[in-house]
Amino acid sequence: MRILLSIFITTFLLSCSEQAITTEKTVRPIAWVKVTESNLQQLRTLSGIVAPVEATSLSFEVIGKVQTVEVNLGDTVNKGQILAQLNHRSLELSLKSAQAQLDKANSAMTEAKNGFTRFSQLIDQGLVSQSGFDNAKANYDSSKSAVGVAQAQLDIASKNLQDGTLKAPYNGIITKRLIEPSQQIGLGQAAFEIEGKHGLEVNVMVPETLIQELEQNAIIPVRFPVLAHIEMLGRITEIGTRAEAANAFPVTVVLQKENSLLRAGMTAEVDFAFDGIGKTGYQGITISVPFTALSAGINQKSYVFVYNPEKNIVTQREVQTENVMNNIAYISSGLNNGEIIATAGVAFLRDGQKVTLLDKNIQRFN
Repeated sequence: MRILLSIFITTFLLSCSEQAITTEKTVRPIAWVKVTESNLQQLRTLSGIVAPVEATSLSFEVIGKVQTVEVNLGDTVNKGQILAQLNHRSLELSLKSAQAQLDKANSAMTEAKNGFTRFSQLIDQGLVSQSGFDNAKANYDSSKSAVGVAQAQLDIASKNLQDGTLKAPYNGIITKRLIEPSQQIGLGQAAFEIEGKHGLEVNVMVPETLIQELEQNAIIPVRFPVLAHIEMLGRITEIGTRAEAANAFPVTVVLQKENSLLRAGMTAEVDFAFDGIGKTGYQGITISVPFTALSAGINQKSYVFVYNPEKNIVTQREVQTENVMNNIAYISSGLNNGEIIATAGVAFLRDGQKVTLLDKNIQRFN
């Protein structure tokens, strides 16, 4: 019995020894990346409101009673299309009155011109006095001025008649209808609101601590909370120079594409990325690595595993992280440009462990 037990223990120990040797000889393949230098990036996400690039409130330039309304809320209109008309009777009467005044002024001017012509001929012959000639000339000049005034009044009356018809200033969509037929409308009173078909923009208020970091025409990402699957790019077209509420500056970001799901008034989230200051106060060039390459240590220390191409091993090295953005960590010390690090499964690696790189095209050093 003792002989059998001894044989069993010996066999078990040999098996464990072989397994340990086999495990020790196992070379772990790792995902990797060659690190590069980059500027220290910081990200601020601010909320804004989607608005049309072109929108305005439309109103009549004359007072009157609404005769007809040709469009409704949500209608698509073309430039020059009639939207509404006022009752033209009083406007037409004003035009006729102005025309009559012009005709009267022209008649008076013709009579004054004939008188002045006669006096011009007679004064050369010494048959009329100088004062009579001067009066004839003054009467003629006055009649010409009266014709000019009458013509201006006619032009105004003609314009008022044209302004009694409200037309679309550009292609767009009616977003508000504020008038009804038979309604008395005042000068400048809003009748419609229209949005042009020239795309959408996002209006966002940027705090004073960030406004200096923005650049005109910079391209930045824009997201929409109610449309989680949509992310677009926007271009900064306007940067306010005067702070408004809460010391924030107005900034306009024009969306670079169109999407039929977007509507004016929706909430947007705009990402502003800029060169910043790290959590330790560091400024300057950093090494950017995937966030998955970091492993945590005690006292909130961070480590990466650096590949040694001469020994085919990874070495654990402490690094100083300054910022994390979009799953990229920015490191100010502990790594050199061009070094190779493990990017996945770092929790299962140990210092000095033999590894192989998954990419066989990497140059190997023996």
